[in-house]
Amino acid sequence: MLNPAWLRSFTTLAAEGTFTRAAEALEVTQAAVSQHIRQLETQLGPLLIRRPRGVELTPAGHALLAYSEEVARAGRCLASRLSDADALDGVVSIITPGSVGLSTYPKLLDIQRETPGLVIRHRFAPEEDVLQAVLDNRFDMGIVSRRPDDERLAVERFCEEALELVVPVEAVVSGWDDLLRLGFIDHPDGQSMATRLLARRYPGKRLGEVPVTGFTNQIALILEPVARGLGFSVLPRHARRAFARQDAIRVLDADRAVVETLWLIHRAEWELPRRARHVVDELHLRLAKD
Repeated sequence: MLNPAWLRSFTTLAAEGTFTRAAEALEVTQAAVSQHIRQLETQLGPLLIRRPRGVELTPAGHALLAYSEEVARAGRCLASRLSDADALDGVVSIITPGSVGLSTYPKLLDIQRETPGLVIRHRFAPEEDVLQAVLDNRFDMGIVSRRPDDERLAVERFCEEALELVVPVEAVVSGWDDLLRLGFIDHPDGQSMATRLLARRYPGKRLGEVPVTGFTNQIALILEPVARGLGFSVLPRHARRAFARQDAIRVLDADRAVVETLWLIHRAEWELPRRARHVVDELHLRLAKD
């Protein structure tokens, strides 16, 4: 196993760019940093290209930096699990698409209020950002609508959501041509949601044929342009129910909602902290009552 002090010197040097700044950041002498790098290079081969204005990592240096980051993540995970053994306090971080967050965030706040010491950090993001944030270990867990195929992720069924096609209340929509005439109100997950729903409702038709007549990344405002007759949109039922002006919109073929499974994801290399598992279990109970 590589000496942790040597790794700290190497990662700090990679971040700071020069031996002088690395030594200052570590509060050691420049000679100490140089000695640590020499020890590593004796074992692993050349790690740095030394230039007048700084250092550049070799391929072996990049490999060692990735290894160092994995070691650091594992250390953080160990510390979290050890400190988590008997406690439900601390931070729980979760990232979800905006449409999912509309239904889960109020429940997360209720859970936090009922669990002294628990702090819940929630972020809204498109699905591709949810995946990357969990893979990068920036969030404990995330929720997605498409089951990922990545061995680095643990995946479990979370709940189901119904996608709805929402049109202006006065719009006459009897077929595909009427949707073309209306246009599509897009949002961060709109393309993927609409593609899945329309492919089932109108086989052989493509969302790309439909003009985009609006876009917003504010989930609570997606249906505002629909209510004003500017187009149609596709979003989950709970997001549609959260819209204040229900009298200005209409769900097209309300009995034909497309029901999809939502998936909870987290890093497969370690279990969720106890406090995070508590939040997940509480969410399951509360969503089941809706």
